Amino acid sequence: MKILVLNCGSSSVKYQFIDMNKEDVIVKGRVESIGTEEGLFNYMKVEGNGFQEVKKVMKIENHEAAIYLLIDTLISGEHRIINDKSEIAAVGHRVVHGGEKFNSAVLIDEKVKEDIYECFDMAPLHNPHNYKGIEICEKILPEVPQVAVFDTAFHQTMPPHAYFYAIPYIYYEKYGIRRYGFHGCSHYYVASQAALMMKQKLEKLKIITCHIGNGASITAVLNGKSIDTSMGFTPLEGLVMGTRCGDIDPQVPLYLMDVDEIPLSEINSVLNKQSGLYGLSGVSNDIRDVIEEAGKGNKRAGLTIDVFTYRLKKYIGAYTAAMNGLDALVFTAGIGENNPYIRELCCRDMSYQGIELDLNANGKAVGTRALISSSKSKVSVFAIPTNEELMIAQETKKLL
Repeated sequence: MKILVLNCGSSSVKYQFIDMNKEDVIVKGRVESIGTEEGLFNYMKVEGNGFQEVKKVMKIENHEAAIYLLIDTLISGEHRIINDKSEIAAVGHRVVHGGEKFNSAVLIDEKVKEDIYECFDMAPLHNPHNYKGIEICEKILPEVPQVAVFDTAFHQTMPPHAYFYAIPYIYYEKYGIRRYGFHGCSHYYVASQAALMMKQKLEKLKIITCHIGNGASITAVLNGKSIDTSMGFTPLEGLVMGTRCGDIDPQVPLYLMDVDEIPLSEINSVLNKQSGLYGLSGVSNDIRDVIEEAGKGNKRAGLTIDVFTYRLKKYIGAYTAAMNGLDALVFTAGIGENNPYIRELCCRDMSYQGIELDLNANGKAVGTRALISSSKSKVSVFAIPTNEELMIAQETKKLL
């Protein structure tokens, strides 16, 4: 069974084509700068023990053109990997927001599409593009099953005391305002992988998973289920991120709107696109740049690193308390997988919680899965590369 996984963004389409018999990636890549004269089509085909990369810069008018180009490349020309569309058993779509309607992957029909559409207001930067990808694939591949896998689904096991906000209850009833959480595919995948590495059942473990990239969230996974997570009604809440502020006093934006007469649309941009690592440091939304500047004596960059890692440590402590203990701590995503320094700062002075790093193992773990805790550590600490596309393919296969 070969499954195509699509993640459609505002101006991009990320994809993987996976042979699920051995869970081997056959082709992966992305289409970027859609809608411009300099669109980038990146196509990486398995070749021996690595990938043969093909790059084309060309006008890619819209998402439909991007997906047509991908399908055409899969089935024809010198880089083809299959002979016919019929060899695509299913398409698994990443859908960011499923609200309260979806707690698992679903086969897409008109009712499912209506429900995804109803979540547009809760994820305006993501759901419309996810939806567009579904409609395009229905047109191009009308006989192929389409499956939606939701970022929010894994977190639907949170108890009410974890997902309710202390605002008038009527806003939950009318608008569904509550904590939903995101990055669910990633959190579930790395928690499962940690259990495998520990040779224990996920259903008997207390795990905290830290998905730390440009977007960042942390999740408490108790006995295989999400019981709390840092992102909330939107992906703005929680940890400090690349350009998002994370947790702040809700009065702050109201105050800024008053004293600086900043309109609501601009406040949204301030909190989502001008804050986080970028806004606090004044350097970059890339933690590597911030660390480099801090090393040169830039005090704001140093402060930013302190704020970033301190927020993470607070959540680790809080979720350990929520689960009454901790068996494993997992770091994943761009920063979590590749930045030993940030992992070290997050785990420093955490011996009271049973967390002790092996600094040598931690330093070597860059882009690879590894146990990075010391032999004295009561908590197993891991760096595990995430694979949301494989998780989506697995959920799609399981459903079919």
